[in-house]
Amino acid sequence: MAGGTVRFLSERIKIDMKPTLQINPNDNVAVALRDLDAGELVSPEGPALSAPVSFKHKVALADIAKGEKVVMYGVSVGEALRSLKAGEPVAYEDLKQLTDKTVVRPANPVSPDMSGQLADFEGVTFDGYHRADGKVGTSNVWLIIPLVFCVNKKSSEIGDILIEQLGYAKRYKADLANFIDAYKNGGDVEAGEPVADFHLSGQEKVFKNVDGIKILTHDAGCGGTRADAKRFCDLLAGYIAHPNTAGATIISLGCQNAQIPMIKESLAEQAPELDKPIYFHEQQQLGSEKELVRQAVASTLKGLVRADKAVREPAPLSKLTLGLECGGSDGFSGITANPTMGLVSDMLVGAGGTSILGEFPELGGAEQDIVDRCVKEDLAHGFLKLMEDYRQKAEASGSGFDCNPSPGNIKDGLLTGAMKSAGAAQKGGRSPITDVLDYTGIAKEAGLNLLCTPGNDVESTTALVGSGANVVLFSTGLGTPTGNPLAPVIKISSNSNTAQRMRDVIDFDAGPVATEGVPLETKAKELLRLVVEVASGRHDTKSWASGQDDFIVWKHDVSL
Repeated sequence: MAGGTVRFLSERIKIDMKPTLQINPNDNVAVALRDLDAGELVSPEGPALSAPVSFKHKVALADIAKGEKVVMYGVSVGEALRSLKAGEPVAYEDLKQLTDKTVVRPANPVSPDMSGQLADFEGVTFDGYHRADGKVGTSNVWLIIPLVFCVNKKSSEIGDILIEQLGYAKRYKADLANFIDAYKNGGDVEAGEPVADFHLSGQEKVFKNVDGIKILTHDAGCGGTRADAKRFCDLLAGYIAHPNTAGATIISLGCQNAQIPMIKESLAEQAPELDKPIYFHEQQQLGSEKELVRQAVASTLKGLVRADKAVREPAPLSKLTLGLECGGSDGFSGITANPTMGLVSDMLVGAGGTSILGEFPELGGAEQDIVDRCVKEDLAHGFLKLMEDYRQKAEASGSGFDCNPSPGNIKDGLLTGAMKSAGAAQKGGRSPITDVLDYTGIAKEAGLNLLCTPGNDVESTTALVGSGANVVLFSTGLGTPTGNPLAPVIKISSNSNTAQRMRDVIDFDAGPVATEGVPLETKAKELLRLVVEVASGRHDTKSWASGQDDFIVWKHDVSL
C-alpha cells in the first residue's frame, strides 16, 4: 500500500466540505478540515471519532496496528508506536519517522499537459529588464555587498546615505507629540493613545528606473574554512550576475578569507561576459574609514546613473524563473498552498520557463517520486547522493531529517518529517526534473531544477535567488514575513485565517481550495496572474513594500 509514489493534489482530487480529507485512496489517515467533536463521522461511511480532533490534525481511517505504516499522500509518513483504532485522533507521540526505500529506475518521466491551463495565458508577457546575456530581471536593484562581516557597519552606512537621500527609505513613522507634551507638562501619560499616527512612509525616488538600493549584510567571509569562503563568493557572484541586479558596490576589509580575487574568480566562472558596473573598495588599503565611505558613495552614484537607463520591456513567460519555498508550514500547506504553487510551476514550465525547488531535508520521504521524475538516471543518482551526504552530516551532529518539523509545525498537524516532506514536495508539481544542483549552482536548464538547500526558509530563499530565481513563491500556514533583497517573494497562505490575521504579510490566500471547494486550477491561474503583475513591477509584494530584506548564507563547515 505504501510503496507507491506521492499522489499530488494537482491531479485535481476533489476537495469538498466533508469533515475530513483523505488525500490518496491508499491513505489510512485523513486530515480534519475543521475542529471536530467526538462522535462525529469521519466520512459518510464512518467511522465515528472517539475523541475531538483539531483543525488540520489527523485521524485514523482504519485500525492501525503497532509497528504498521501510517500512510498519507500514498507514501509512508511514519510508523505507529501504539495500536490506533479507526476514528481515533493521531498525535505526535503516536508516530516515529519511517520512509519507503528508494529505487532508481530507467528514466521515463512524462510532462503534464498544461495546454488547457495555459490557454488563458496565450500571448501574455511581463515587463522586465532585458540584460546583455539574454536574461530578464523582474527588478533593477543596486547591491552594496560587504565581503566580510567586519565591514557590515560601513556597508550599512554607505547604503543609508544613498537610501535616505535618493528616495529609497521606507520606515515606520510614529507621531508621539501628544505623549511627549503630556510627559513634559506633568500630564497623565497612561491616559489615551500615546501614538497619534503610525504609518509606513516613503519618498520620491531620484532614479526612477532603479527599484532599490539593497545591502547584503551577513556573518560570513572569514573565520571559517576556505571551502565555505569559496561557497560564499559563489553565492555572491550569483547575486551580482543575477538579472535583477543593476550593479554592485563591494566593500572589502582586506585580510579576510573571501578575497577580492576570489569573488572575481567566481564571477568569471559564472558570467564571463558580465556587462554591468561593479566597484571594489578595500578599507585596509585606503586606511581612512571616511575615505572608504566617500569613494564608495561616489562610485555608486556613477553606477546608478548608468543603471537608471534601463527600462522595462515586454518579455515572454519563459524568461521567468520561480523559486519554490515554504516556511511556517501547517497541516493545510500540503493540501492548498503547495499544490497551487506546484500547478503554477507546471504551467510556467509548460510555457518554457524554469522553476527551482530546494529544501532537501523536506524531500526526505518523497525521494521515490523525485527519482522517477528525473530525465536522466545520473540526475537521480546525483540527487540521492546529495540527500545521503546531507542526511549523514545531520546524523553526525546528533540530529536528522526526522527532526525537521518545528514545534509550530507539530502543533498544527505536521507530526513527522516524512509527513511534512510529502506535503512540501507538492510545491514542485508534476514536471520532469531537468537538473539537480548543489548549493550555489546556477539554474541553466529550463524546466524543474532541484537545488540542495537547507530547510531553513531564509537560508533556502537566499540560495534560490542566488541560483537564478527572479520571483519566489513562498507558502506559509502559520505566517512568516520572509523576504529577499533582490527578488520579490510572494507569500501564499494555506488557510484563510492566517491570510486575514496577517494581511501585512500575506499576498495570496489559497485557503478556499479546502474550505470553499475552489478548484486548484482556478487558484493557480489567479496566482500566475499575480506573478505577472509582480514581475512587471505593477504590484509590490508585502515583504518588498516593508523592506523585509532577509539574506542568510548557509555555513557548511566549522568556525576556525
